[in-house]
Amino acid sequence: MADKTSFGFESVSFQEKTKRVKGVFESVANRYDLMNDLMSGGLHRCWKKTFVSRIPTFKGAICLDVAGGTGDIATRLYHKLSPQGGGKVMVYDLTPSMLEVGRDRAFDQGFFSDLSWICGSAESIPFPDNFFDFYTISFGLRNVTHLEKALSEAFRVLKPGGRFFCLEFSKIKDPVLKRFYDLYAFKIIPKMGFFVAKDEASYRYLSESIEQFPDQSLLEGFLKDAGFSQVSHENLTAGIVAIHYGSKVISQ
Repeated sequence: MADKTSFGFESVSFQEKTKRVKGVFESVANRYDLMNDLMSGGLHRCWKKTFVSRIPTFKGAICLDVAGGTGDIATRLYHKLSPQGGGKVMVYDLTPSMLEVGRDRAFDQGFFSDLSWICGSAESIPFPDNFFDFYTISFGLRNVTHLEKALSEAFRVLKPGGRFFCLEFSKIKDPVLKRFYDLYAFKIIPKMGFFVAKDEASYRYLSESIEQFPDQSLLEGFLKDAGFSQVSHENLTAGIVAIHYGSKVISQ
């Protein structure tokens, strides 16, 4: 139905999805980073390191990290920009409790004031057109309610020549690996969520949301429809995750 969207394997209203996604991350905020380490066996750190290495930052760059959560990617961007002479990194997330965890950690590590922490939706970003040099989103795009709106906003707030970078779970092509991955995702991860985060349902949703998300080619199509040029992707770990690229090229 046109007024419905997916929340994992459930069909819900658009308003309900936004509310429930926010509830998921409010529930898991305090254990979010620990669960990432446990679920991926630490691989998420390698994926994020590779992701940030692909971003061609420069002195004075203004970066928006959408669905930035506890600031993992933003912190890496900050440390990459620092030797280049600095820049501006803004952490933007729907869930206040995720931002609170990130702010506390940044304060403890001594660079709280070097990042901006802003609460809001990826579908309505409170910045003017042509403002950012880089837009990043890591493991968050599949949680937005209206994918097309989020990508349109990404295009809008980027400067001409600005770059879009997305790190997201994707689709494994190898059928044998996919079978083992599905067993892990749908049987083991929810149980880990139950024992570690005391929330099995949220981690079941996170696994289901991966299954429901567009594959690499379909997401490239969405990026092109939003106006992006030079669209491509790079698979990591056999396609368990992929980095998606796009540029805001304004024709003369």
